[in-house]
Amino acid sequence: MGAACLNWPGCDILKAVSTLKEIEAAAERLVPEQKQELMLFLAARLHAQGAKLPEPLKFSPTQVAGWIAEEEADMRRFQLVA
Repeated sequence: MGAACLNWPGCDILKAVSTLKEIEAAAERLVPEQKQELMLFLAARLHAQGAKLPEPLKFSPTQVAGWIAEEEADMRRFQLVA
């Protein structure tokens, strides 16, 4: 994790790990607030290194229409129960 990690309070739990599997296991032990801090820390490092954002997801009109139909059917069922 290196010196940059020293600026992040949740860093202690990650100092003893080096492989991705070890990092993932250590991250699982973090409390939700620390996981959020870790995400922000990693995002800042990626941004500083010039990492590009992933391409936006693209959905076909058929997929979107299917989701809308499912939502509308769920809403009708919910209204019948209520």
